[in-house]
Amino acid sequence: MTNKDWWRGSVTYQIYPRSFQDANGDGVGDLAGITSRLEHVADLGVDAIWLSPIFTSPMKDMGYDVADYFDIDPVFGTLADFDAMIEKAHGLGLKVIIDQVLSHSSDQHPHFRESRSSRENPKSDWYVWADPKPDGSAPNNWQAIFGGIAWEWEPRRKQYYFHNFLKEQPDFNFHNPEVQDYLLSSMKFWLDRGVDGFRLDTVNYYFHDRLLRHDPADFRPQSRNAWRPYDMQYHLFSKNQPENIGFLERMRDLLDRYDARTLVGEVGDSHHSIELMGEYTSGNRLHMAYSFEMLGPRFDADHFRGQITEFFEKAHKGWPCWAFSNHDVVRHVSRWAGHGADSQSLAKLAAAMLLSFEGSICIYQGEEFGQTETELEYDELTDPQGIMFWPEDKGRDGCRTPMVWEHNKPNGGFSEAEQTWLPVKQPQLRNALSMQSGEDTVLALYRQMLALRKSSDALRTGRTEFLGTPEPLLAFLRGGKFLCAFNLSKSEVELALPSPVTLQLSQNVRIGETRVHFGPNGFIIASLG
Repeated sequence: MTNKDWWRGSVTYQIYPRSFQDANGDGVGDLAGITSRLEHVADLGVDAIWLSPIFTSPMKDMGYDVADYFDIDPVFGTLADFDAMIEKAHGLGLKVIIDQVLSHSSDQHPHFRESRSSRENPKSDWYVWADPKPDGSAPNNWQAIFGGIAWEWEPRRKQYYFHNFLKEQPDFNFHNPEVQDYLLSSMKFWLDRGVDGFRLDTVNYYFHDRLLRHDPADFRPQSRNAWRPYDMQYHLFSKNQPENIGFLERMRDLLDRYDARTLVGEVGDSHHSIELMGEYTSGNRLHMAYSFEMLGPRFDADHFRGQITEFFEKAHKGWPCWAFSNHDVVRHVSRWAGHGADSQSLAKLAAAMLLSFEGSICIYQGEEFGQTETELEYDELTDPQGIMFWPEDKGRDGCRTPMVWEHNKPNGGFSEAEQTWLPVKQPQLRNALSMQSGEDTVLALYRQMLALRKSSDALRTGRTEFLGTPEPLLAFLRGGKFLCAFNLSKSEVELALPSPVTLQLSQNVRIGETRVHFGPNGFIIASLG
């Protein structure tokens, strides 16, 4: 647990606290519930857990609007509950990573309340304020991700404040050193309580252009998000500023004062995400970064090969973290359903593929059961994104619904409440109880693949050599010791073996002396020689 490079090649299990386990029967998951289920996570064979935000919040954006960076929201429990969870996780050999939402706070944060009260108070420059144009309109054309202009009028100051997300999520002014010091102090608070690292939300959003220059147009009608004005701009000035690097180095300096801690950053950008991942993880900055490149609709060999190749070509000293699902996107078993012979075969293929990639890995709660997206009605939504853009975008609630632990209990064993914060609608067969003892289940495959990865330096940190295979076959060698090959289709394909192999894991394949025949969604993980 004290290996300072434990994060390199690690596998982290993301927990969405509201939906993992409800211990007190109020219909919302909590820290005590997480603690009660940690054996399940440890038995999978992962290295760490990542908790989505648990800080005090009015929950306008489900915790990504922080009102107090130094306390736990009562819906999740107390600091004592947090300490108990940390102790049990560490006792099970699990590292604990927590979400840090630093680019913005809640408008209920005491510092914002003070900042908005006048132009002269001690916190007056802690957020991004700007005068209106002579005609009274907003300072520039920057758009908010959840819709509308990214500026909100404050009559007491007679100025606008900037918000990349909801108007209830004002952006901090990182050009002010006092803001940086305050946010670093909040990180130190949690490091001193024993957390092993931070997942940094929107890590490329911290700084804005001091001159408030307009973002240029970038209208792409074929974009999957063409319904959202935010994606009609090239965000040259509202984020991705060069000053970001200096703050990342300050964060890294803080973590380096502690043993075996890590930083993983979420890079949200539609133009330069792989480049930013490389830049942010080179040198004394983040340990790891991930983007949304593998969280989208593309499911073909050229795409996955291209993302991994591009990263390591552009960031020789950097390190990626790959994921197929998280709390912000449609679950991948549903997202890629058209490429699967059936949902279970697709779930197993995706697990074997992701866990064989070079880099660190993050898996999202429920993936180990082959969890699919939940279809919700409009009146069941809580997510501001879905509420704003329905029906073009149904929001993120469909991937955030409660875990299904047991098919024979109300609410799938998640909660004893009459009503849960989001309804439990997932197919009841995709649950821990029904898969616990099966040898041919999605859960069994995750355990087997995680054990294989953990036992082999070649799979954990070995370099990748891609084989020149045509679509739909993705094939590569890891560390010169493993052949990993995947049929990303419902058709049948063949691969000539580069050398004799010893099979480790497989699905729907026939192996001869010199060739492998892949059925729909077939794959092999095999040692060479």
